[in-house]
Amino acid sequence: MIIRKVEMTDLIEVLEIYNQGIVDRVATLETRKKDQDYIHSWFNNHQGRYVGLVAENEEKSIVGWAAISPYNQRDAYKGVGEISVYIHRDYRGKGAGQKLLKQLEIEALNHDFYKLVLFTFPFNLLGQGLYNKLQYRQVGVFKNQGVLDGKFVDVMAMEKILDTTC
Repeated sequence: MIIRKVEMTDLIEVLEIYNQGIVDRVATLETRKKDQDYIHSWFNNHQGRYVGLVAENEEKSIVGWAAISPYNQRDAYKGVGEISVYIHRDYRGKGAGQKLLKQLEIEALNHDFYKLVLFTFPFNLLGQGLYNKLQYRQVGVFKNQGVLDGKFVDVMAMEKILDTTC
């Protein structure tokens, strides 16, 4: 499996994987599938410091993606990145997420991030297993943080300190 920066030619597969995450209701509060305009905007916003990565299998198919996004626009938070990791439903639990996340941490350090944060569902045990394995820690749980399919959903915040120097 190869981990590399996302390219324009990857966007159809990246979009498919993101839409799977929306439909499967395990990774996001989003409820509406995204379209080509959305994924092109996402791509444009994940060049340079806010990087997007893909995991490509031996058959050259994209099996997952990960990205660093801005956590907060305030200057005080410029070293904190919010991350996302999405894996094709046929490849979940098979190591792609771990490889993506490890490379994402390297990219984060190369772009002067000292901390990564993420938000996940408390019931997403597969995702939490990945983050726990790589020493992310639970910060807390936001009760009734969103509504999904007409029901309140809690959201767990997690973080990892990459570097403590300013």
